[in-house]
Amino acid sequence: MKKFLKYSALTVCAVIFCIAAVFTVKGYAMYRSALNDNPPELAVEKIQSNENYVSIDVLPKLYLDSVLAVEDRRFYYHPGVDPISIARAVFNDIRRMKLVEGGSTITQQFAKNTFFTQERKLERKVAEAFMALRLERMYSKKEILELYVNTIYFGSGYYSIREASRGYYDKEPWELSDYECTMLAGLPNAPSVYSLDNNPELAAQRQQQVVNKLVKYGYIKKKEGERILSGAH
Repeated sequence: MKKFLKYSALTVCAVIFCIAAVFTVKGYAMYRSALNDNPPELAVEKIQSNENYVSIDVLPKLYLDSVLAVEDRRFYYHPGVDPISIARAVFNDIRRMKLVEGGSTITQQFAKNTFFTQERKLERKVAEAFMALRLERMYSKKEILELYVNTIYFGSGYYSIREASRGYYDKEPWELSDYECTMLAGLPNAPSVYSLDNNPELAAQRQQQVVNKLVKYGYIKKKEGERILSGAH
């Protein structure tokens, strides 16, 4: 019985390895195709030339901390992909033969939004990882985070932090209150669901999650979180 279980485990591992190898090859081919179709240097130059592009230096620290807390808390410590998150996501995705879990870093999300379609395929996930590693070699963490907040979707047709700030609050991003910072940081997770124009109640629930993570990961104290959620200045 033990021998049977041993060989069964080895067979499962071999199958998983073969499946992973196939998707790695397909993903790498997709990555190389994206490089040829849309070179990173040109893509970044186009993004930075947008009239709504803003420097990360003018954005509120709490907004940036909120983004990191809910999207990629190990952002400054990984090379573009987070081995812990990726291992968990890949295992679950291969087991179900479809993308059921994200695990994407901020760099990967930027890569996906800029160079690939939103189609949920395992090979696209691999291509996204290859692109993320390349972007991290080309740009600093600060530059990547800046590019990310200038390209993510916030719902209601707003595709950057400046558009979202102006559209939802009629403010420039550097004028946002703590309450508004934590609200906007939560929207990109599911922009259609959390859009302030369509589902303010759900957006508020998401904001609560943002604040909870800020407290959990030590960005703010619990009392400060309560103050932010109360809307007090």
